[in-house]
Amino acid sequence: MWINCGQLSDFTQARYVIRLTTGKKLVLFRLPTIDPSNPKVNETNDGWSYYAMEAECPHAGGPMADSQVDIEDSAYVASCPWHAYDFNVETGESSVGIKACTFPVDVSGEFVALDFPVEDGASVGLAKVEPVSEKVKLKHARPSDSPAIVSAAAATTPKDPGMAKYLDDDATLCDWAAHVLNTANPEHKIELTTHLFAIFTAREASDSPMPLGRGTVLPPDEPPREDLQTVNPGAMPKAGRGGTLKSRIAMLHALANIELWAIDLAIDICIRFATFQTEGTSQELPRTFFHDWLKVASDEAKHFSLLRTRLEELGSGFGSLPVHHSLWISATETAYDLRARISIIALVHEARGLDVNPMTIEKFRKAGDADSVQSLEVIHNDEITHVTTGHRWLTWICAQEGTDPVQVFRSNVQKHFRGPIRGPFNEEARLQAGMDKRYYENPHIAGEVIAA
Repeated sequence: MWINCGQLSDFTQARYVIRLTTGKKLVLFRLPTIDPSNPKVNETNDGWSYYAMEAECPHAGGPMADSQVDIEDSAYVASCPWHAYDFNVETGESSVGIKACTFPVDVSGEFVALDFPVEDGASVGLAKVEPVSEKVKLKHARPSDSPAIVSAAAATTPKDPGMAKYLDDDATLCDWAAHVLNTANPEHKIELTTHLFAIFTAREASDSPMPLGRGTVLPPDEPPREDLQTVNPGAMPKAGRGGTLKSRIAMLHALANIELWAIDLAIDICIRFATFQTEGTSQELPRTFFHDWLKVASDEAKHFSLLRTRLEELGSGFGSLPVHHSLWISATETAYDLRARISIIALVHEARGLDVNPMTIEKFRKAGDADSVQSLEVIHNDEITHVTTGHRWLTWICAQEGTDPVQVFRSNVQKHFRGPIRGPFNEEARLQAGMDKRYYENPHIAGEVIAA
């Protein structure tokens, strides 16, 4: 049954979630045509191709709307953000043997139509079309914006940080990483982070990938911060339960601080451990390691921008309240061991976010703050993929070294984490990220108390 999804001219973004009246969700991709020499009904005259597939990964239900899309063997392949299962967006075929449902798309006329199978006598229609936004909410224009905008931006005030500094085309990944880490202004940091991920990804598909520059530049001991009141973690004022505007602002501000540090942590892992080699096999980290963590950093930049924007919409702003640096304390504690860094940052701190995020979201929902709920749900879904990334690379290292990732994780918690890992645990989200109960369900998982 062909379903009209709307005017072709209205589809301008890279992907959309198509909601049907049956409750079924699909993802519609709008991608540059690979081979325009033989036009098909899913391709437009101006160089765009449209594909539709089920919105949930058939492996574990991961959100394909958040998938990474690459070109392999002259075809588009979408990789699930949870476990990196890859699917051809036209055929649904995967390299791992399972198959996703795909649906024919016709854009030969003025409308976007997709063919959805129904049983005899059944009916289905379009309920809603939702664009999927991947954009970071920047406060000012990029250098590539129009000359008029750039000229106006040049007349800065004393409080205006001006434009972010971009490196030359011959800069290595480690050059960029050090530059981002040493950038104190948060708006510049998120702009440079998303730019770095974009250019690294684009060059990976070209004949001139970005040089890694392993070991050529050192990261800072601690990334600088700009105009923030820093206190010890124990001295932070209580945020409350979200029942008042003041409480919700405090909660959003605390989360924004975490996301800003999360950017630095994902960038730092790329430069600090660039020369890492596995024990026994002397295996270097593959380029996909750096791509994965740059994707995490780009997500964290998006998260910070969402929270900063929401704070401003509520009449506040980032920097209006005290912050703490406890995440970087963990980074310092694990600065000399990649296994420890992944274990503590990704599989303890970030995994804890999976446990508490639903409760935080519910507080904002009860307060009627739908806009904050929307931002927090985006963040939560992304965080599952970040824990997945940590689990994937700890597992990879352990496979190379012939060790058990669960035991390596537990050993590092004992050495490097302050206090016990406390529940309640979001077992479903943790399992989606690859962490079964062996990682955390044991009273002896408590780490030693380490003085700050």
